[in-house]
Amino acid sequence: MSALIIVDLTPTDKEKLSTYSAMAVETLVPYGGEFLAKGPIEILHGESAFQTKVVIQFPNRDSAVNWYNSAAYLAIIPTRDLGMRSQFHLIG
Repeated sequence: MSALIIVDLTPTDKEKLSTYSAMAVETLVPYGGEFLAKGPIEILHGESAFQTKVVIQFPNRDSAVNWYNSAAYLAIIPTRDLGMRSQFHLIG
């Protein structure tokens, strides 16, 4: 069964976020990850502390967890954290 990583984020430094985004795409490839959606959110009910969502699909849960814990992804986390406030959620 496929798994999704849902990212809630608010940009804090657009240049750093752009750098991180370009690097993150490359880290997904070995794990079969692909973007399903990304962009500003429209809140239909309730409140959100974040402005943007990203949905990434993986073939299965193990692939998603292995991507997040991979050396390639861990190496870009400092850039991520300079570019945005975020929460990552795993479904599946």
